[in-house]
Amino acid sequence: MGIELNRRRFLSVTASVAGLTAMGGLLSACGGGVEQKTGANSEALRSALPNYVPSTSINPDIASIAGGPDVLTDPGFLSYPSNRVATVSGVPGKGGRYTTVTPLWGTIPPSDNSFYQAMNKALGVTLDMKPADGNNYATIIPTMTAAKRLPDWIQLPTWWNSNFSVGELAGSQLADLTPYLSGDNIKKYPNLAAIPTGAWRAGAWGDKIYGIPSFSSGYVVAGTTFYRRDVLEARGITADQVKSAEDLMNLGKELTDAKGGVWAFDDVWTYLFPSWNVPLKWRVENGKLIHKYDLPELLDALEWHYRLATSGYLHPDALAGNNADGNVRFYSGKVLISGGGTGVWNAADHQSGTAANPNFRRGSLDYFTADGKGDPLVEMGPSTSIMSYLNSSLKPEQVEELLAVANYLAAPFGSVEYTLVNFGVEGVHHTMVDGVPTATEEGKKNVQAQTFPFLASPPAVVSNPGSDTVTKDLTAWQAANVKHLRKPVFWNMNISLPRSMATADAAQAVEDAIKDCYHGKKKVAEVKEAITTWKSSGGGDKLVQWMDENVLQKYGTGQ
Repeated sequence: MGIELNRRRFLSVTASVAGLTAMGGLLSACGGGVEQKTGANSEALRSALPNYVPSTSINPDIASIAGGPDVLTDPGFLSYPSNRVATVSGVPGKGGRYTTVTPLWGTIPPSDNSFYQAMNKALGVTLDMKPADGNNYATIIPTMTAAKRLPDWIQLPTWWNSNFSVGELAGSQLADLTPYLSGDNIKKYPNLAAIPTGAWRAGAWGDKIYGIPSFSSGYVVAGTTFYRRDVLEARGITADQVKSAEDLMNLGKELTDAKGGVWAFDDVWTYLFPSWNVPLKWRVENGKLIHKYDLPELLDALEWHYRLATSGYLHPDALAGNNADGNVRFYSGKVLISGGGTGVWNAADHQSGTAANPNFRRGSLDYFTADGKGDPLVEMGPSTSIMSYLNSSLKPEQVEELLAVANYLAAPFGSVEYTLVNFGVEGVHHTMVDGVPTATEEGKKNVQAQTFPFLASPPAVVSNPGSDTVTKDLTAWQAANVKHLRKPVFWNMNISLPRSMATADAAQAVEDAIKDCYHGKKKVAEVKEAITTWKSSGGGDKLVQWMDENVLQKYGTGQ
């Protein structure tokens, strides 16, 4: 169980961070005369979106809390449901045979293994599962699309939308699902209807629904600022004492003992800069689009981080850019405050931490503003970054059959269907150990979390059987901070820039200068110089103008 859920959370967060720079949606403009797809925030898109109908089949131990439209904490389960409910009546398929391709970062199991056979029997179809090497997926898929030889069902991570030209594929090689899923039509598939609306927006192109979401969440952020809760609380320090950037700097001074081999901080920039009200990329002021590089708040944030880097409170390995051993430093107590994705906050992490120190307990600072005034605001990532698509060559009855299969795959956490999809057959692929599905050797070999769940899956939950403290701490942190989440400009909008602007959008020289600054190697003035060069000769001003004219003015902000 731990392997499946931890990997799922890891992939969810990794995908989120990868997609945070694009913020995903509803138009494609890839150059070369390709017709743009429109529709962001249009009435046509609103009518195309499926109506959200939350599942009531299984009640969590810790309920979700809404923080606003499309903003929702993940529900928590302290144990795996023992009274498993079946949410699908009968067999969803009608005997069809289909090919599928998903990325897999791991060992590809045999094509005729016992798990695939059990799944096909339960689904009533034959899915020829053909997982492809995730490390080479970005080059494998374009070869398929160029030859127009896509499988019947394919998973295309949204952070590769531009690589795969998904906007161009929508409606040509990818099937339009709008007639089957829009509005109340989705009620035919209740488990799909339980996927929040925002996730469907992330798979919409040209006012139409194309993608089927997996691992969606109403609480997606780049990450947070962690601290060693056990160590700090033993010294009488609690997270609520940190209410400003200066509070954090002072805490760093108090915690650092370089002679004793303890530094307060590891890298925190990526997860802390929102405290200065710096957006992920864009802001709109007086109807005008502004890039974060043009905001004085960015420079203010860099000034503080440069001061941190030169204060002696940042671990030398972090200054050197060695992040590979960050967790080891955190577990051993050599570093007490560290930024990271929330996917690391799980049972496996707790086990690793307690192996190093029996008292280990991970905590997270609540969001705060740099000056300690007003309410902090943190921009959300896309509702999902894992999206599958059906082939446009499929007949209507085939599309309906596969949507019925997707409905089975999207059954809620702990259901009969979910247990089979994620753990296989009891007694063959898993056994129940202390109420937790635990993989057998057969299950470890063949039940991969990156196959069927990559085609469709239910919304995310928080569950760490055997480590209830982790689940309680993570859900409590989400509940305390959900009110501070906001949708960024172009939220869940799939925007594929003209290829000529890809370099300007990446702004690698500026990002390198920023990294050198928060590692103390360059001063803020040097970052300003890099930004000036980016704006004039690096295409930055042209990028902002294009985005303003072709996205903001035509389709709005996505908020």
